[in-house]
Amino acid sequence: MATRFNGIGFDPRHTPELHDAGPASTPRAAVYLRVSTGRQAEHDLSIPDQRAQTQAWVKQRGWHLVAEYVEPGASATDDKRPEFQRMVERACDGEQAFDVIVVHSFSRFFRDAFGLEFYVRKLAKHGVRLVSITQELGDDPAQVMMRQVIALFDEYQSKENAKHVLRSMKENARQGYWNGARPPFGYQAVEVERRGSRIKKKLAIDPVEAETVRLIFRLFLSGHDESGPMGVKAIAVWLNTHGYRTRGGATWGLGPVHALLMHPVYAGRMRFNHFEARSRRRKTSSEQVFAEVPAIIEPAVFEQVQSTLKDRNPRVRAPRVVTGPILLTGLAVCATCRGAMTLRTGTSKTGKVHRYYTCSSCARHGSTACKGRSIRMDKLDGLVTTHLADRLLQPQRLTALLASVAGRQAEKAATLNERLRLLEQEAFEADERLRRLYTLVEEGSAAADDVLQNRITALRADRDRARAALERAKAAMRPPVDVNPIAIERFGQTMRENLTTGEIPFRKTYLGSIVDRVEVDDSEIRIVGRKDVLERAILAKGAPVPGVRSFVRKWRARQDSNLRPLPSEGSALSS
Repeated sequence: MATRFNGIGFDPRHTPELHDAGPASTPRAAVYLRVSTGRQAEHDLSIPDQRAQTQAWVKQRGWHLVAEYVEPGASATDDKRPEFQRMVERACDGEQAFDVIVVHSFSRFFRDAFGLEFYVRKLAKHGVRLVSITQELGDDPAQVMMRQVIALFDEYQSKENAKHVLRSMKENARQGYWNGARPPFGYQAVEVERRGSRIKKKLAIDPVEAETVRLIFRLFLSGHDESGPMGVKAIAVWLNTHGYRTRGGATWGLGPVHALLMHPVYAGRMRFNHFEARSRRRKTSSEQVFAEVPAIIEPAVFEQVQSTLKDRNPRVRAPRVVTGPILLTGLAVCATCRGAMTLRTGTSKTGKVHRYYTCSSCARHGSTACKGRSIRMDKLDGLVTTHLADRLLQPQRLTALLASVAGRQAEKAATLNERLRLLEQEAFEADERLRRLYTLVEEGSAAADDVLQNRITALRADRDRARAALERAKAAMRPPVDVNPIAIERFGQTMRENLTTGEIPFRKTYLGSIVDRVEVDDSEIRIVGRKDVLERAILAKGAPVPGVRSFVRKWRARQDSNLRPLPSEGSALSS
């Protein structure tokens, strides 16, 4: 008895032989049946119809049907089909299990011209022929050419169908409907309407999973109980340790956590057609489709996470700089060659191990590259954090530093306002010229000839150009920022605590948010940063400011309002 396969046919994995092989001279046939989708396999009549026709065709010719391979829900554009591979392997294993593979049409076997020809020739080398009951062809050159032409048409039809299906799915997504894949973690697909037999679904927030999503974003930005920002790996470890699991009950890994943090759906933008289904090629933004969905995360919070992820990218900043156990990694540099200060260890006569920051250029290339310098790690760490806490992060000092920022902002605002006035005047004058020309035409004082049309076109272009520049200038305007004393005091206190207490990665994050580099010289240490970064950090209420900072000396510059105090006042840190 034949075993049913998913309720639609024979399962060759259980009983590969249908009948006795019969006389050796009688051809032995294997039948291959296929439909493209699982829905067709469950509801359509294609498989039973293919089976009935192929079996009748084989019986009519007196052949022996010895095996049947059923492929429900598999595309024929490639050979990634389990039953197909089992059939080909059986045909080429040298045991001559069958002589002919029978299909309803060549498109059931393959919808790729090269793939069809490749496997036809591979089977022929082992004495097995491919036969279509609806496209009976011989082996002479003309018939072979006809088979190849049929394969090209099948491939073309497959690609055309895929193009139209994708177009329909993109329009479906553009209208805000879900196309049927597994919803992202934190969402569920709910039915919103029916159109005939089609069920239209949209994404809705899953209240249980959404809390885990919010937790992951919160851990990334501020950590657990304000312990400091956590990396992707640290988040995965924390979730697994505290019993959080994915939708399928598995533990969290780096990939799922990173993908969740990157997915725009959590900010309310559903994305479709992001990757090529088979090659996983990332498609361009023009090919992608976005639609509004309920947001789990505030858009501003999501953008902050994206900026931080970009800043932490290993291609932008080495992982050791972000999460390493050395406080000044990536910040401390040699004042002579600007090479990074790297960790070196030494052992005293008593056996105690000391750790030093050493010029990497000298360590790697010798004194010809740089004379080199070293300083004990604990000493430099203490000097930098103490100086920042006692000098920079005091309210009076911060107020003085930010006063010049406010002055520069006022100058920029005045310049921008003047630019806006000129652009508005330019746009108004272009409109006036156009209005006068239209009036002349309406009153009959001027004929609408080619010269006048060209003049109107030129004036329109001038007006549109002025309006576009005006819109860009307005978008660049920033409202004036009033950094009040209370915010400065709160910021200074928060930063002093975060720089001097806690784990090293946590302290590194806050230190790196306000310091560009620490220059180590023979007799002094120079801490370099930017005033505008301090302003953004204060407005962020002490949270780390993401982004790649420049290396232009600002708030430790010698020739501005922040003049270097005399040595007795502690401007230079003794090394």
